[in-house]
Amino acid sequence: MKLRHTTTSGDDKIELQMTPMIDIVFQLLVFFIMTFKIVSQEGDFNIKMPLAAPAAGQPDELQVETMRVRMEADGTGKLARMTLNDRVLPFLVGEDGRVQMKPLQDEIIALLGTDRGPDSIQENSEVELDCDFGLNYVHVIEAITAVSGYIGDDDTVIKLVEKIKFAPPRPIAGG
Repeated sequence: MKLRHTTTSGDDKIELQMTPMIDIVFQLLVFFIMTFKIVSQEGDFNIKMPLAAPAAGQPDELQVETMRVRMEADGTGKLARMTLNDRVLPFLVGEDGRVQMKPLQDEIIALLGTDRGPDSIQENSEVELDCDFGLNYVHVIEAITAVSGYIGDDDTVIKLVEKIKFAPPRPIAGG
């Protein structure tokens, strides 16, 4: 078997194919454009500032103070005490061990009234949950459920408060 030796001259240039490179660049460009998700800036809050100083007069009746729900835990993380605007509320423990937040919900309904609509107090009301650090998470969810709304007699959802915020966590008292 004889090997064939080929010689090349030094003048040969390697030619780059530009068409496939341009195709790949456009495919990458289309991919990144199609997968781009616009995200609002972190800390960009929807704040409406007044244009001028408010005139002296009657306060707006639709402005409601923030309702503060304080939930304190015992050493095991169970709900030990609950207050709404510094008023102690009773809470019921069901047979399954879950805490029933019906008294909290009744107090929210009493504070907000029964009016519904875009200009009602519910649209401008806000609840701040101030929970102990060691409180079981299930109690926080039950409180959120109680203040956000309920199901009416005709199986319609009745909204109470949509703006819910959390206070910084607190450690367990004495712990």
